[in-house]
Amino acid sequence: MAVTAAAAAWAVTAMSLAASPAAAAPTGTTASRLGDACTAADLGTRHPYIKTTEVSPTITHFKGWFVTEGTTGNQTVTTSTQTTISVSVGLNNNIEGSFAPETLGKAGTSVGLNVKVEYASTSTESNSVTWHFGQPGYYGVYKGTKKVTGTYGSLNCNRVQQGDGSWALKWIEGPDGGNFTTYTTLEEGAVRCQDKVPPDSIMAKAQTLLDCGSAAAKAEHPAGAVAPTAKQKRDRLEQHPAPPSGPSAEQPRATGRSARAALDCQAEIYKIAVPGKPLSWGAPILAADGVRLRPSSIFSAHLDNWRLCNVTERNGVIEASLWNWGIGGCATISGQNPAAERAALTTVNCTEDDLQRFYIYRDVPGSSKIGVQNKYTGYMTGYDRYADGEFIRQYSSGRQDGTGTYTLIRV
Repeated sequence: MAVTAAAAAWAVTAMSLAASPAAAAPTGTTASRLGDACTAADLGTRHPYIKTTEVSPTITHFKGWFVTEGTTGNQTVTTSTQTTISVSVGLNNNIEGSFAPETLGKAGTSVGLNVKVEYASTSTESNSVTWHFGQPGYYGVYKGTKKVTGTYGSLNCNRVQQGDGSWALKWIEGPDGGNFTTYTTLEEGAVRCQDKVPPDSIMAKAQTLLDCGSAAAKAEHPAGAVAPTAKQKRDRLEQHPAPPSGPSAEQPRATGRSARAALDCQAEIYKIAVPGKPLSWGAPILAADGVRLRPSSIFSAHLDNWRLCNVTERNGVIEASLWNWGIGGCATISGQNPAAERAALTTVNCTEDDLQRFYIYRDVPGSSKIGVQNKYTGYMTGYDRYADGEFIRQYSSGRQDGTGTYTLIRV
């Protein structure tokens, strides 16, 4: 998906360059590595790649338990919550669409573990552990898991100029990314101070919580919960961050940019159209409505005319606000939860909120095909079906059938 020949950063070189080989039927190419070839059908898609990972044995429930002579055998011990782990990718812990599960799956593969790839959370309630205690002694009764955290980036299709001056479409590192958290299957057990356990294991982590000091110290809390360490307290804070307060369609939340009285818009006016077909993005007339596919006509009242404003470019990727001529508002993601899969685009007063900023991925010069990605959510735009009145929506991985590819047609 690319920007048409226009001015400055949009200019096409004088040499005649063919459009990318993606002009053919959409293929839904799956991203593999940075620098691999992609097609114009991939301009509206994204795929995750794992940048960093960390595996931390973590105790979720624990209790110090003293077993005396005559009390060995099966016992049920009620443990107390130490740490709560919630699966999350990016903005929140709503694992929707395909991008988040793909991210978690790749994270698990990279560390060689089977991890949760859907939303899950360890229990915040006290948990019982039934265990056979064969010998008297002081035990740490626990439930735990391996917590896997890290950072991810996205692979996006965009034009890249090669060493000989020609252009090609390749998978590049997109401007967006974030953090993820997941964990492995829970394990439960009991461990004593004198037990030899594998280092960096869940059992070893439980042993560090066990008071292995003097008998007098143990007598002070023979069956009490061991207090969490300072690190566990920090982990708890990390696991319970303040939830993102999604902006409403009427008043988007500022995300790092202050409101501006006026936008610096380019003079060119565009239609954002479906390649080779008559429908294009049309702004809503009613405030509660969304951006829809519409046919252009003399009655369109410029609702299908868009300007690119406050344009910047980094590593060949355009960032811009999309200002509609017909209503004088900017495109944004609607709804109280902006990270929702299939949330519709709408228009609001321009405030330079990151929800109103979009990345534009371009086909090779000579082609007007583009892909559009929201800066705040990282989701790609597309539509469920080609029809008059169909909403333009966001999809975490884009539309793999090529319906996230548009043409930017200068009016």
